[in-house]
Amino acid sequence: MPADLTTIAEPQFVLLAWAAGLALASGLVALAGIVGPGFTWLTASVSILIGLAGVFSEGAWWARAGLLLLATVIVWARNRRFSGALQVVGGGALLAQAALIGGVIPAFSASVALGGITGEMLLGHWYLIDPRLPRAALRALAAAGVVGVVVDALVLTSAGLPSGGSTVAFWALAITSVVLMAGVIGSLRYPAYSGVMAATGLSYLAVLTSLGAVFLGRVLVAGLGPFGT
Repeated sequence: MPADLTTIAEPQFVLLAWAAGLALASGLVALAGIVGPGFTWLTASVSILIGLAGVFSEGAWWARAGLLLLATVIVWARNRRFSGALQVVGGGALLAQAALIGGVIPAFSASVALGGITGEMLLGHWYLIDPRLPRAALRALAAAGVVGVVVDALVLTSAGLPSGGSTVAFWALAITSVVLMAGVIGSLRYPAYSGVMAATGLSYLAVLTSLGAVFLGRVLVAGLGPFGT
């Protein structure tokens, strides 16, 4: 944890970790050659939009390099291996910038949680178009999201979550995120088309609850706003 805990609650930090996680998830999917360039175009564009706030602070060279690499990915998306490698490197650069702001461990746990869940949600749309695609990547991203949410909650607990109703709300969001993603994994075991439909719908909700848990937990630990001690 950083010496100044307020840094982990900065929106810039959370957005950079989120963008990093999505870029890393998309890069691994591209390297696996599961779907075509359309998925890469979508995820790289979304990662750029999410991480854009991180480039305006002084000395944000890692963030700028990461977004430049992701912009290059859009041009080279038809080359799966090259674009996948660029996304991984770009995601790593964004993660490095987030770590400089709020610490390595908080950045990593947020990145895995948000990247896994958002990546699963976006990839689910491609499975709705072609339900014959293998579902292993969806399960892997969903599992990564669950692990990320659990680890992130443990990280924040060790950092000193306060007592009170707001912390109850944090745990409600975190537990709901895990339950939703468990539902995603369960739905993917159903072989019919409706299984992927259900999984994608649940992951939409999980994106919202996990983002709320990640941000609220950091605000609570930092003691900002109405949550100050």
